[in-house]
Amino acid sequence: MAAPKIDRAALNDAAGPLLFVNATIHTLDPVIGDIETADLLLAGDKIAGVGPGLHTAAGDDGATVVDCSGLSIVPIAGLSTLAPGSPATFAVIDTHGRNAWEYVIWRPEHAVLVVVDGISRATTSSPAVPVARRRPAHSPYVGMWIDESGFLYQELTPDGRYDETRGGRPHAYQGSFWIDGNRIVYLDDLGFWAYGEFLDGVLHHAGYILHRAPQERS
Repeated sequence: MAAPKIDRAALNDAAGPLLFVNATIHTLDPVIGDIETADLLLAGDKIAGVGPGLHTAAGDDGATVVDCSGLSIVPIAGLSTLAPGSPATFAVIDTHGRNAWEYVIWRPEHAVLVVVDGISRATTSSPAVPVARRRPAHSPYVGMWIDESGFLYQELTPDGRYDETRGGRPHAYQGSFWIDGNRIVYLDDLGFWAYGEFLDGVLHHAGYILHRAPQERS
């Protein structure tokens, strides 16, 4: 069955709350997790509720219902969550699977709909997508990172590529990366995704703790 077509004009004209129903929702919240055949209720620029059964009160609340059967809803701005109280900024995508939410980082042009602060946007002009895909040419985190044991060397280059040396084996993993705030998302050339976080000048990635390599003096 083909996914339903979403009427963006009707969304923009909606006077009451927006309610997206029957979607697979990837909340990225460790407590809530992924929910199949679920609903997402917006209250202005915030998420008011998430989970199955919210559509039963749609009529009472005067909500505009958006059927997302066969579609997934994923967060996109700043890699935030879709938990109640979070910003109503997300993408509706026509793909599923454990890593479906990452699809919008790599292929944002295939989003069925992008919602930014509770307002639907054209996917080609949404300001939320460039945030997630921003190249790190001027990022303070560009450079060589070395884990505490000296086993892992990870070089982050200004063109958005990374190159890992593991146990003396060069180019063990290579791929693309994106940085947003203190979070880093990797897409390896082999096709898998990985994540990391910069905390107090230290990179935490896949169980490793990496420090920036000392800068050579010229």
